[in-house]
Amino acid sequence: MGAKDWMIMYAEADIADVLREHPPQDRTATRAFVERLHPGASVISFEDGTLAEQSNPEDGTVYAAVYPGLTVLLTEEAAQECPSKLPQRFIDEAQGRTVYLHAMHSVVGWFAYAVWENGVLRRSLSLSPDDGILENIGDPLPFEQPYWAGERAEEDDADWAEFTKFVVVDRPVAVKQQPFNFNPLELGEDALSALFGFVYEGMPPDNAPDLERIVLAGYRLS
Repeated sequence: MGAKDWMIMYAEADIADVLREHPPQDRTATRAFVERLHPGASVISFEDGTLAEQSNPEDGTVYAAVYPGLTVLLTEEAAQECPSKLPQRFIDEAQGRTVYLHAMHSVVGWFAYAVWENGVLRRSLSLSPDDGILENIGDPLPFEQPYWAGERAEEDDADWAEFTKFVVVDRPVAVKQQPFNFNPLELGEDALSALFGFVYEGMPPDNAPDLERIVLAGYRLS
């Protein structure tokens, strides 16, 4: 699995339903949205991006779009090890909408997500193989249940088992005990599917939106 993303979505409608329509964005509202979230910064427009290609913008760059019933923001500030520490201005921007944060980094196997309703944190989860569970607030949502129930446990490394049939290992090999028996990135993709109706890796859900058609305005901040 090789996906990376950091995003925030503000929803007053079902996210998947909105994205399936591939709606045009309100560019005036989009720029105003970005300016509100970055007071004092110079907001400089540059080329558009898509939800497919710009899921993990670098620091100082954001992609955003205001659609009917949904606002999307791709920003490195969403890559919070503890989502509950997301700067308050992002929560205040919701104004009654539900806020969803999703972040995933395939290089380190880390995944995090969070949901705020009416400004209150309902669920936050952050975990990686090296650091274990970094944050676990609120009740697990239904898509998490198979993982905590052990139904998505990873099998032993078949390649290593096959290798050791024919090679004598002269000294013990240290194996780090993992804090859970599933791949956080698989859980991250299931979170995308359940919350947003799409995935970056693996089998997409039925009627998934075409992410290449979800156009976002790009901005540099200085």
